Amino acid sequence: MNQADVVEVESPLTIQSPRETAPPKAAGNSFHRTFDRIGIALIHIGTVYAFYRGADFGLVAMAVAFYFVRMFAITGVYHRYFSHRTYKTSRVFQFLLALLGTSATQKGAIWWASAHRRHHKYSDTEKDVHSPKQRGFWYAHMGWWLGREHEETDTSQVRDLTKFPELVFLDKWYVLGVFACMGIAAAIRGFDGFLWGYVVSTCFLMHGTFTINSLAHVYGSRRYETTDTSRNNFWLALITMGEGWHNNHHHYMSSANQGFYWWEIDMSYYILKGLEKVGLIWDVRKAPAHIVEGTATSTSAAA
Repeated sequence: MNQADVVEVESPLTIQSPRETAPPKAAGNSFHRTFDRIGIALIHIGTVYAFYRGADFGLVAMAVAFYFVRMFAITGVYHRYFSHRTYKTSRVFQFLLALLGTSATQKGAIWWASAHRRHHKYSDTEKDVHSPKQRGFWYAHMGWWLGREHEETDTSQVRDLTKFPELVFLDKWYVLGVFACMGIAAAIRGFDGFLWGYVVSTCFLMHGTFTINSLAHVYGSRRYETTDTSRNNFWLALITMGEGWHNNHHHYMSSANQGFYWWEIDMSYYILKGLEKVGLIWDVRKAPAHIVEGTATSTSAAA
């Protein structure tokens, strides 16, 4: 592979400004704001209508497939690659991964990574983007995403990503992936395919992802004494393809696997290992043994 095609990975910890205290005020993009707000409302209304209308096995299977493909786009791509750079890849595949991520209807990779890095930097403090401890369950679950406070991308957190013009383009025009997903779903099964392949699966995908911001900081067990309220939750790990091992993740965020032990199911990591086997990604990082075996407590509770 040509050296110019290889993406050089910088540590996210080296690009955050220590004096930065607040994200930039939203300049406002009326189209995206309107698209997001109306779209979220219609997705919920459409999901109710889809269940009222009914479905056959094929439509349900389609919804499940679209859900898990795009869940990986969030967990294995937006989170473990763009936010934490836990593996390396080529510039072309990086773009394709970012494009896949836009289909999940959670904005672009740069915006997502910026918000997430801020969450880790200020986890469970007043400056956290989505802390249930600070602002309650509903704000941590969805309110932060719908509000204007975090609407614009805080580029000070993501200078390693903004140097790629193609990623900047996708961050601005993330709706292209959304429309592509809608079109593919409709092409497979028409209107019902659109309802179940896109609308229903997106509704479940959205809330499945957001449970990590809300429930994974409230319910579960704590193996590591982190400075936040992060918890490990088996059930959340199942529906989010491994993200539920959240206390593990906050203990060591630079690991591609969040399930540190064999019994901690982490489907996102298994897929990443498959991509590594075929040469699409490499240098997949894992937590060192001394990190995994660090001081452990087992505090199961609801904070």
